[in-house]
Amino acid sequence: MEYSVNKLSRMSGISARTLRHYDDINLLKPKRIATSGYRIYGCEEVDILQQILIYKELGFSLSDIKILLESPEFNRDLTFSNHLFELHKKREQLDALINNVTKSIAAMRGEIVMSDKEKFEGLKQNLIDENEEKYGEEIRAKYGNNAIDGSNAKVKGLTKEQYDEVQKLSDELNDTLKAAFEQGDPTSDLAKKACELHKKWLCYFWDSYTKEMHLGVAQMYVSDPHFSAYYDKVAHGCTVFLRDAIHVFCEDEKE
Repeated sequence: MEYSVNKLSRMSGISARTLRHYDDINLLKPKRIATSGYRIYGCEEVDILQQILIYKELGFSLSDIKILLESPEFNRDLTFSNHLFELHKKREQLDALINNVTKSIAAMRGEIVMSDKEKFEGLKQNLIDENEEKYGEEIRAKYGNNAIDGSNAKVKGLTKEQYDEVQKLSDELNDTLKAAFEQGDPTSDLAKKACELHKKWLCYFWDSYTKEMHLGVAQMYVSDPHFSAYYDKVAHGCTVFLRDAIHVFCEDEKE
């Protein structure tokens, strides 16, 4: 079956203008151009559009989506399986947050008593789930379940002050990394600061730190598209820059 821009727009729920934009940036090209000059889309293009919209829902930028779709290793079946896993994780995260907010409302109304610890349980579980989603499979394969389970237990034990610090640290890391990337020098003082912040951030999740583990994580960021997409949201190419900066950082620490 074939669709014009307007028909595909109505079916998919996105605007005709957006479809034309996807064509302009070579993200989704039409199957053919009719003699009238109109774009015509076929079943393959519908499948690609579905993939694009799912990636967008998961928070990927259009540039990251383009990279993923053009990768020679792209596998639609495997990608959908990964999407399903991630969606289940997101639902679990939402359930934890809903439970936390529901209990908070009940506590404010005097219906229950909620301890300070309970107020942050859902938020900490959400943090654990997010990190499992981003890094869990690769890290567990490399370092084993015991190490990661220990790290998750460490996160669950965070105080409110420590939890707030992790959030601030993540924002500071991304801002510093972006500024260092814009300088373009992985040996710069700003790049070193980004690596120090990254190390500090990791130490909230790891029971112990080693340079070898830091280097291993940096390489995984580059090797896996899901890892790359996270830091490339800061700036396209930022993942490779961070990997290179961490290599310099760890080499300097040996001295």
